[in-house]
Amino acid sequence: MADRLPTFPEPRGTDTDDWRLMREIARGSEDAFRDLIGRYQDVLLHLFARLGARHDEADDAAQETFLRVHAYRERYQPTGSFRTFLFTVARRAWLDLCRRRERRRRREVPGCDLESLPRPEGLGLDRRLDLEAALNKLSEGHRMVLVLSIWGGLKYEEIAEVMGIPEGTVKSRVFHALRKLRARLSPTSAG
Repeated sequence: MADRLPTFPEPRGTDTDDWRLMREIARGSEDAFRDLIGRYQDVLLHLFARLGARHDEADDAAQETFLRVHAYRERYQPTGSFRTFLFTVARRAWLDLCRRRERRRRREVPGCDLESLPRPEGLGLDRRLDLEAALNKLSEGHRMVLVLSIWGGLKYEEIAEVMGIPEGTVKSRVFHALRKLRARLSPTSAG
């Protein structure tokens, strides 16, 4: 691929800094919580956008993730990477958002979904739109492992922990998801 796809922005700081912030948040520091949000907000917004969320949904899911992290502040134990912990919380927030979206969709009148219309800010970015469309056609499990692996920079072991599945399943899903993406994005692909 000639043009390189954007990756998640790197959070500012290290796991040690994150653990320190969580300790301060547990002690009631609002400044530490604001610092944590500042460090990871763009990371989460990119994650949710890659998973197919609209801008407002990505904002909602990121906010929900931070609220859950805050609620968990006193029980948090730094046994692994903070980023893995955060993505686990984010995954649960995303799945809840998808469930709410599906319940709303079932209640809507067919043919009245104005949000499905193309947004002007996306025009002229054919390749990116093709990729996003292909990603959105993948199953939730395939899309999640790709986003966490390629754009999230997580190792297979970390993805397995985030998703609660064996590492071998992660490898298999990445393999099959990439194969499906290549097929959908190839010039000879009809759709």
